[in-house]
Amino acid sequence: MTQTVPLTRPQLRRLLRDARRALTPAEQRRAAHGLYRQLAQHPLFRKARHIALYLPNDCEIDPRLLLREAQRRGKATYLPVLNAWPRTRMVFQRVAHGEKLRPNRFRILEPHVSIARQRHIWALDLILLPLVGFDEVGGRLGMGGGFYDRSLAYQSRRKAWKKPVLLGLAHECQKVERLAQASWDVPLQGTVSDKGWYLAPAMPLD
Repeated sequence: MTQTVPLTRPQLRRLLRDARRALTPAEQRRAAHGLYRQLAQHPLFRKARHIALYLPNDCEIDPRLLLREAQRRGKATYLPVLNAWPRTRMVFQRVAHGEKLRPNRFRILEPHVSIARQRHIWALDLILLPLVGFDEVGGRLGMGGGFYDRSLAYQSRRKAWKKPVLLGLAHECQKVERLAQASWDVPLQGTVSDKGWYLAPAMPLD
């Protein structure tokens, strides 16, 4: 989707959520397989040893094929876990194949909290993030809760960083021409849809 009419962030968020909700179950499955084909054999995914993903909610593109593939290859995989307090904090916790999960306060499945299995965000190699909207230069529009932005805020205090690589995952219909970025928004190094890669300029992946 290419959106040229100026909209507020809440308006744009509603428009793009409606677009992905309009996808049929068959289209969602095809998109999940398309995403898998884009990423599974990419050197970035193949080289990463510690990968954070998410479980889909509200018709987000589904990365569970990638989660299972990473586990099959013996990689350490992590899911976001919301803290009971402070309620605005999110951490990443290792998850095993077949592990029993529970719904959090947003009814998204997550592992039972285990501090011993959590990993500092800067010690991850690759984070695959959900999003509502994206552009071709690393802009990301999230759900509005700010969990990822707060977790990654430390990066704004660094002049450069190599880890973790931040890639948004999305349906192609979630792409817009350009997103206005707020001061707290953490830029991505790119977004991968079921159709292709959109890498931010001056943000190499090597």
